[in-house]
Amino acid sequence: MDPFDSNSTERANLPRNMIENSMFEEEPDVVDLAKDSAAFPTFPALDPDEVAYEPRSSRLLVRGLGENDMDEDEEDCESSARLLGMSFMNRSSAHRSNSSPYTRQAPPRSCSRPSARTMVVCVLFLVIVASMTMVLYFLPGCTFTKTGCRKENKTTPIEPPFPWSQFRLPHSIRPLSYDLTLNPDLDNMNFTGSTVIKMVVLHNTKRIVLHSANLNISKATFKLDDGEASDVTVLEYKPRQQIALNFSEELKAGQYCVLTLDYSANLSHTYDGFYNSSYTDKDGNKRVLAATQFEPLSARKAFPCFDEPAFKATFLIKINRKPDYMTLSNMPKAKTTPLNNGLVQDEFEMTSVNMSTYLVAFIVGNFTPVSKNVSEILVSVYSVPEKKEHTDYALDAASKLLDFYNDFFEINFPLKKLDLIAIPDFLAGAMENWGLITFRETSLLVGKQSSPLEKQVVASVIAHELAHQWFGNLVTMSWWNDLWLNEGFATYMQYMSLQTVLPQLDIGNLFLAVRFRALDKDALNSSHAVSTAVNSPEQVEEMFDSVSYEKGASILLMLNASLSGDQQFRKGIIQYLKQFSGLNTDTNDLWNSLTQIEVSTQHQNVSEMMSSWTSQKGFPLVTVSRKGDQVTLTQEHFLLTSDNATHTSSLWNIPVTYVSDNCSLAPECRQLFTLKTKSGTFKVPESVKWLKLNYRNTGFYIVHYGDDGWAALRDALANDVSVLTHEDRASLIHNIFALSRLGRVSFRHVLNLLNYISNETETSPVTEALLQLNKIYQLLDKRQEYSLVARMKTYILHHFGSLMDKQTWEEQESVSKQELRSALLETACGLDDENCTQQAKALFKQYVDSNATSRIPGDLQQVVFNVAAQSAEDWPTLLNLYGHATYDAEKRKMLRGLASTQDARKIVWILKAGLKGNLIQTQELPLVISTVCKGFAGYLFAWDFIQENWDRLIEKFPVGSFAIQTIINSATSQFSTQAHLDQVQGFFSSLKERGSQMRSVQEALETIRLNKRWMEKNLRTLQKWL
Repeated sequence: MDPFDSNSTERANLPRNMIENSMFEEEPDVVDLAKDSAAFPTFPALDPDEVAYEPRSSRLLVRGLGENDMDEDEEDCESSARLLGMSFMNRSSAHRSNSSPYTRQAPPRSCSRPSARTMVVCVLFLVIVASMTMVLYFLPGCTFTKTGCRKENKTTPIEPPFPWSQFRLPHSIRPLSYDLTLNPDLDNMNFTGSTVIKMVVLHNTKRIVLHSANLNISKATFKLDDGEASDVTVLEYKPRQQIALNFSEELKAGQYCVLTLDYSANLSHTYDGFYNSSYTDKDGNKRVLAATQFEPLSARKAFPCFDEPAFKATFLIKINRKPDYMTLSNMPKAKTTPLNNGLVQDEFEMTSVNMSTYLVAFIVGNFTPVSKNVSEILVSVYSVPEKKEHTDYALDAASKLLDFYNDFFEINFPLKKLDLIAIPDFLAGAMENWGLITFRETSLLVGKQSSPLEKQVVASVIAHELAHQWFGNLVTMSWWNDLWLNEGFATYMQYMSLQTVLPQLDIGNLFLAVRFRALDKDALNSSHAVSTAVNSPEQVEEMFDSVSYEKGASILLMLNASLSGDQQFRKGIIQYLKQFSGLNTDTNDLWNSLTQIEVSTQHQNVSEMMSSWTSQKGFPLVTVSRKGDQVTLTQEHFLLTSDNATHTSSLWNIPVTYVSDNCSLAPECRQLFTLKTKSGTFKVPESVKWLKLNYRNTGFYIVHYGDDGWAALRDALANDVSVLTHEDRASLIHNIFALSRLGRVSFRHVLNLLNYISNETETSPVTEALLQLNKIYQLLDKRQEYSLVARMKTYILHHFGSLMDKQTWEEQESVSKQELRSALLETACGLDDENCTQQAKALFKQYVDSNATSRIPGDLQQVVFNVAAQSAEDWPTLLNLYGHATYDAEKRKMLRGLASTQDARKIVWILKAGLKGNLIQTQELPLVISTVCKGFAGYLFAWDFIQENWDRLIEKFPVGSFAIQTIINSATSQFSTQAHLDQVQGFFSSLKERGSQMRSVQEALETIRLNKRWMEKNLRTLQKWL
């Protein structure tokens, strides 16, 4: 899945805290079955391969006096294992007692003659107790044991405890196939379904446990081997979204069984499960559709299933629909059958591959395709009818990439068809469902006049999702702790494939930028290992982050760059895919496959090298010192929150690459030294003036050269910018800013290095320098350091002004030059450079006067719309254009422009509009918030908005999801004072299970502390040097 905003390097599971504890408060009318074991039969021991039963974590409650004891909210979060389809006994309040039905042994007391008054009270009390007991006794279906506990009888079966207490499912049962029939009703926004699951018993067991969420199961039957199907009782445990069947006799290993479940549910109003969506067509009519998004944990919201990646099975899907709708699913349609009720049933072929539940997909709506055959596979791109003209580029790119991957992996795409569909209302960037890839419209549709930069966005997402058809779909991680095996590989392959298939898109700059951002995130103490424990839904959600995606891709690039021979890495990948085709794997399986290939003349052990990069968080700081011809390298953990990171014991196996002034540009100049220990040495000729480590930034580490080393590199760049590759120059800029944040170099060293920048013309170094300087500018602005803000503005315009003035406002074909121009002009206009703002205003006026027929170059649209939004006159015009725009990439830039306003009332309006979801789709709310937060006028409004609307936000976006991560990061990353730190800490602490334990919260708090520390340390330097 690509959860990231495709138009930037941001991306997007899941500390949603388990809430059992808060539900288990003792109540007088509650029987705690987990504690009171005397009244109920003991359950059999767990299967040999499963974890022991833990009563503490699976306490099950049965309310003794029925449904009238609960209000609606209480019933919704009922945590008992209730019998599905059975209501609680409905007793009138006249028959209830406020006293407890339990009897307790009184403590021994000394005897004395009671008074008459006491006698009367006691007699009256006994009469009342006897009366109440008789009333309760004669209630239908209720008897009591001698100890006062209710016991089972023929008319009122007791709910037994739920037989499983773990987040992960037991492995005693394996599903083989699913037969799904779905009846979506798009008029009433609900659906019914029937699921037939064929299973095999792997270990003797007395239970079957699977997942179900928000499904009302009305009937359940079970058949064992060739026996008769019989009705069975289904238990549900809502906190873990699990259901279970208990059996009196053991199911034996090797037996086959069939479970059939009929159910109903509402279509989801969020962006996961089987959800409803709508859009307005070109005639102003509202159109509805239903689509699915199951990754990571939402297939269970559409049908009962074993909803974990390792439970692969085949799927036969049938969907009943009105004749004026169409349906799509993973497989080609096998047949369409008219039904008696005026509906038709589309039946799809049984999946020809075993797949995980999160890859199942189906869609009901009205879409139009364009198609072509590629290597005997029918490739189609679907859109709503009026956007069909925007699908051609995606079809061409997908066709070329499919051919490339078939050849590169030496394994052909295994299905008969591959559909790519643009969904009008879709939260993630895209989702790799096997054979039916779903996209945001902005991630798939581009107009014929679109800029190369817009095409780059679309091609990148398509390349990512197609790579998943092998990495993730064909070979799948066993559990979400190894999500990087899916996402890291797909991210790496997206960049690698585009460099070959569509070299004109110049994807290298983007890949370099995302590697820098991954380093920035991984430098925090709140980061995590690439492969890390995942034990809750929230933690699953939170795995969809830059560590799984960009760091995963970065360490694969580093591995490939360190291997001898161009094809060794590819051979290892092919070995991995063929060996584990159709199976589930973990990280060690990948390293072992790569080690099996003769990767170098030294027979380097890939597993030994790479485990240090996946099993621990963070990355190394390599410090260089030189004495004569001897170079000494020392490694330590680059950890921003530690003032003295040398005290950490982390070590990495680092393939250090380096070039020197003797030879620095060509690939053959590169030398390799492996640093496995705390320090190591190698020799260079004494005549060498300088060394540059991490050639073209292919390694995932930061380098500190010491004062002399930095001075030598500064002098070399001052004399000749082209003495290093543009990647190496950008790498130096990124590294010195990172070292300043760490406290290893003063900000004076940063400014000294940047003295060369006025001679820089390449995209990567300029955009990296601008990004870093803009961060500091915004921090100073938010702290209201007005004199420094003015000086920083002067500094940026002085060093980049000549390059800004050279930019044209006409169409530009080169992607790299478009990236450079948009970065320079957005900065210039953002700093109110008069020449820039006047040009932007003129282009906007021309655009409006021509009724939007005069085209603004794609890479300039954002800066033009940003400038327009600062005008009281042009903001409403831009809003009107946004409301009528049909081209999605352009529309999204208009929204960014609208959200960049510095007018307080407009800021409040746009935040509320994004939450409401009418004019501005709620899927765009994270983008709105992040844009508002960049401006001085909006960042505090946005923070207040988040606090006031938190519960509504987590209704729309799951706790821990990438959307929530984006919202938290955007709102807090520019705070740098103790007051804001206290406020953020106080708010998130108060949330408890509603988000307090999210990793993104720890990241936010850590970032604020780092901002505060940096400001306190560098304000004086800035005042002196700017």
